[in-house]
Amino acid sequence: MTYKKKLIEVAIPLEAINAASAREKSIRHGHPSTLHLWWARRPLAACRAVLFAQLVDDPSSHPEEFTTEEEIEAERDRLFQIIEDMVKWENSTNEEVLERARAEIRRNFPEGVPPTYDPFSGGGSIPLEALRLGLPSTGSDLNPVAVMIGKAMIEVPSQFKDQKPAHPGKPERLHYRGAEGLAEDILWYAQALSDKAWEKIGHLYPQVALSKKDGGGEATVLAWLWARTVASPNPAVRGAHVPLISNYWLCNKPKKSVWVKPVVSGTDISFEVHNGKPDDEDAVAAGTKAGRGANFRCLLTGDAIIADYVKAEGMAGRMGWRLLAIVVEGKGGRRYVAPTKEHEALAFSEKPDWRPEYPLSQHPQYMSVTNYGPTNISDLFMDRQTIALNTFMGLIPDVVRDISDLAYKRAILSYLVLCVSRLANRQSTSTFWHTSGEKVEQVFAMQALPMRWDTAEGNPFSSSSGNFIGQVEYLAKSVAALPCSEQGGVERQMDAQNVDFSGFVISTDPPYYDNVPYADLSDFFYVWLRKGLASTYPDLFSTMLVPKQEELVADYKRHGGKDEADSFFLEGMTTVMRHMATQGRPDVPAAIYYAFRQGEVDESGFSVKGWATFLQAIVDAGYSIGATWPVRTELVGNLKKNKNALATSVVMACRPRAADAETISRVEFIRALRRELPAALKEMHRASIAPVDIPQASIGPGIAIFSRYASVIERDDSPMSVKTALQIINEELDQYLSSQEGDFDPETRFAVTWFTQHGYEKGVFGDADNLARARGISVDDVRHAGIVESSAGRVRIYRREELEKDWDPETDRHLTVWECCQYLVRQHQLDGLSHDTALLLKKFGSDKAEAVKDLAYVLYEISDKRRQDRQEATAYNALVTDWTELTRQAAAIHDTVGDRQIKLDI
Repeated sequence: MTYKKKLIEVAIPLEAINAASAREKSIRHGHPSTLHLWWARRPLAACRAVLFAQLVDDPSSHPEEFTTEEEIEAERDRLFQIIEDMVKWENSTNEEVLERARAEIRRNFPEGVPPTYDPFSGGGSIPLEALRLGLPSTGSDLNPVAVMIGKAMIEVPSQFKDQKPAHPGKPERLHYRGAEGLAEDILWYAQALSDKAWEKIGHLYPQVALSKKDGGGEATVLAWLWARTVASPNPAVRGAHVPLISNYWLCNKPKKSVWVKPVVSGTDISFEVHNGKPDDEDAVAAGTKAGRGANFRCLLTGDAIIADYVKAEGMAGRMGWRLLAIVVEGKGGRRYVAPTKEHEALAFSEKPDWRPEYPLSQHPQYMSVTNYGPTNISDLFMDRQTIALNTFMGLIPDVVRDISDLAYKRAILSYLVLCVSRLANRQSTSTFWHTSGEKVEQVFAMQALPMRWDTAEGNPFSSSSGNFIGQVEYLAKSVAALPCSEQGGVERQMDAQNVDFSGFVISTDPPYYDNVPYADLSDFFYVWLRKGLASTYPDLFSTMLVPKQEELVADYKRHGGKDEADSFFLEGMTTVMRHMATQGRPDVPAAIYYAFRQGEVDESGFSVKGWATFLQAIVDAGYSIGATWPVRTELVGNLKKNKNALATSVVMACRPRAADAETISRVEFIRALRRELPAALKEMHRASIAPVDIPQASIGPGIAIFSRYASVIERDDSPMSVKTALQIINEELDQYLSSQEGDFDPETRFAVTWFTQHGYEKGVFGDADNLARARGISVDDVRHAGIVESSAGRVRIYRREELEKDWDPETDRHLTVWECCQYLVRQHQLDGLSHDTALLLKKFGSDKAEAVKDLAYVLYEISDKRRQDRQEATAYNALVTDWTELTRQAAAIHDTVGDRQIKLDI
């Protein structure tokens, strides 16, 4: 049966989606991600846009209504505007904007909007956005931590939609919408919980007496800064412990420098706090480290403390702790004071009556903390931290006891437990002190549990970094902004291989081959959630730890080797995809995300195993991939270090492959690519898809050709693998980009080839002469065009900083595409999106402007393949990324020179 094409299968406003997704990464207050930590969430803007584009027909599906290409484009632009409006963060709670999107979806489904399903719901972004768009929403995950987060986001708030708060205090407002009343109650009961906890354990968190130079009086502690210790390996000091300190900085900011200085007296070590710039900043930054990893030097003797010794002491349970400094609340900011023996002793003066004595995963890649002694989750918490978490968790039932509505009591209890779980992320020996932010940094600042030599123990009763109420405020603001609907959402625990997708629209973000095994990391939170919620959700928290063996990632450690792990992933993922393809709603394409990074392409430009394996599962399951869209979410690495990698979620629109699909040969597949790929790539260039995204985006039309056939047969009669198909698609992409050079002027074609061979370095004149003659020009022609320097038998291309300062394309009598591109890149690097940059583009005229953009794609591809030219690649990528806005600004310019209008409106 033939179904109408949806918008996602034809075109989406990628630039607007990418911009909104990238911006969302900087949003904190009120963002659903602040409800509770989960790793690698998809941006809400992208999920919202993808769901909408899955469900709304492309105008080309209605030839009876839109009879011309102009009418189709106009209707498509109208739909694009709906998407561009609704992806903006400030519109995520704008009912007028959201209702326009919902109305459009209802118009496409007059008999009722379809339900959606995400079988790998993780952090809950997709089910949440389905709910926001007015769709019946279901999510499931194997991981109980993810399921609990999902319940708190899409299931619980709708049950209490528009309700007033139940607390006995004075309401904060007259009218409550959505989950605002629920959020207010969370804050009220959390404050009551904190007050009760203070009554019980406040004596463990005393104030600090300040010296006169620090202002005198007493101050509330924000954090105690600790370092691990081992016995000195030198027997002369008779087992005296020495600290392992990664650096001595307490605060390292442009206008504020504070560091700790060790003072050695015999075998005794004390610490002084100093303010101002130190004489030797390198020494302060080094601490007691003596190289990478676990290599240190002994403060008492100067001897090396090698990594093997540190590991042995840790594994034997012989590490200790020393207090380095105390951070307090002060007028005008943080103050740092020297430690006292009383404060050091108080931290270990009481023992917890319960510890999470459950084994830590021994994963070598993500759990390196276990290399140094910790074997149980309880080893990640100091005594006072464990006591605090136990106390908060244990008092929750007492705090909510007087709530009469049992369902509401259960809801408030659940959110308070999540708050304590959030607090654990700031109350662990795996936290550290952020010396520029002056705050307690969370445990999972990275997706791993590394060893921390020095740690920051926050005060849960302070009014700042790492305190309990601060964690609650983040959660409550998130809850207040969550969408609520009459039907609500459903979140359940289930292995994706066992889901029945019948009647559902599928939009999902599956695990990524051998990516981070989140089940190992989530044990950290699970033990606390289970302690607080096992009686409320007995089925969800029935296991001692998070299920791991069934987690659908290719983890060689769990499965006994790489081949076994590959097979486990491929078989499991193929099963899930086959169920999706055969059971899912046939009139709507499934949307499948894949977190693609540039690192997943090797030096030859071929896709590595993870991406190919994932696509193989989709194709083997019977899906045809109709489109792939690279949704950029964030930069990774540091562009200042010439990194040009982007974290990109490649979103694939998939439909079941036709039952009567043909089988073709390798030669026929290549012919089909050469026939269809150029037109698709031209459309991508026209849409100004960033060069860094072209390799991923080009997979769409390429793999669509491959996957629409039952099989592609190799010369030896074996079926072609997805890996091979991707290699061929990449080769055709390279050929297409190379063929573009033929459309440039001869000087530009010379420059492109010379740049490919030499970059900006000098080359032999004879080689340049041969290259120029082959293009019907001379080296002098290229020199007169202002592209190269030629002297003393050597030729080199001018760098952008060497080009003329006051160059004007309108007065250049030998204008080339190369010059236009280089001058425009220089101006864009200098000013970004500015009037001057747009004016320069305007002066090129429309034909030359399009050629400049084509050249930027070509030069990006060349530079990206040369490691030394990655910064060059970044410059071309940035220009094309801004191209649409730049041309819009250029078109709005109507300056004149004398009586003459500037060339053309672009």
